[in-house]
Amino acid sequence: MTNVKIFEALNWASSFLKEHNREEFAGELLLRHYSGLSRTSMLAMMRDELDGEVWTRFQTVVKRHAAGEPIQYIIGSEEFYGRRFNVNEHVLIPRPETEELVYGTLQRLNRLFPENDQIDLIDVGTGSGAISVTLKLEKPEMKVTAVDLSKEALEVARKNASELDGEIEFLHGDLLQPLILQGKKVDAVISNPPYIPVADQEWMSDIVTEHEPHMALFAGEDGLDLYRRFMDELPLVLKAKALVGFEIGAGQGEAVRALLEKTFPHAKVEVVFDINGKDRMVFAEMDS
Repeated sequence: MTNVKIFEALNWASSFLKEHNREEFAGELLLRHYSGLSRTSMLAMMRDELDGEVWTRFQTVVKRHAAGEPIQYIIGSEEFYGRRFNVNEHVLIPRPETEELVYGTLQRLNRLFPENDQIDLIDVGTGSGAISVTLKLEKPEMKVTAVDLSKEALEVARKNASELDGEIEFLHGDLLQPLILQGKKVDAVISNPPYIPVADQEWMSDIVTEHEPHMALFAGEDGLDLYRRFMDELPLVLKAKALVGFEIGAGQGEAVRALLEKTFPHAKVEVVFDINGKDRMVFAEMDS
């Protein structure tokens, strides 16, 4: 096909993706990205011919997505909390549910530390930096540190912090070990750790299991391995008055609540449900 019109390109992509059990709408997202057109412009230009180079590139990326590569990795970015974050195969693609973790964290920090301008917060397993950069930009007076075990992930997070003007300290290391080694205490620990049971790979979408980093997804037989490790390390880094906020997998709320209550008997621990009605966050507040 040469001299392809925009509507013809979209029809081809839609059919091709449907054959491969992918979302048909992905074609429009990819075409808008590679043509540089807004949705309104594209709809108005449906009968215009598509630039030859764009058509060639478009076919290639549609086939890549049909083969399972996530759109966000092809485009190189994802929206989070109203900002654009760079992503690649070294980091998890930010999910809308995680925006709720950020929102819930900000609410609790404002309530727990109303007078404190110098809150010291750490984001563990920062990945793309979506959580740490957003928290810093939403509450600029806060000191934010981001930790990750993956050096490649930290590169992505650094780039995002730089492009979005979020001043953050980055540390390479495993969970809270970098802080423990420094003997440092903080006011808040926030984390969206790996929480998927290994056996769940069998039924998960290949878009996730074959492309997103496994070290950011899976955590032992029941998905709770990282939370258990946190219970050993959190008491070593938290101040007497502190906040802990975790994202969790659906159905893990009570198990994670029990771990936190055992570790911090006097804490106020709550399981919070996301917009879809699934238990998605657990917060623990320690008030000295």
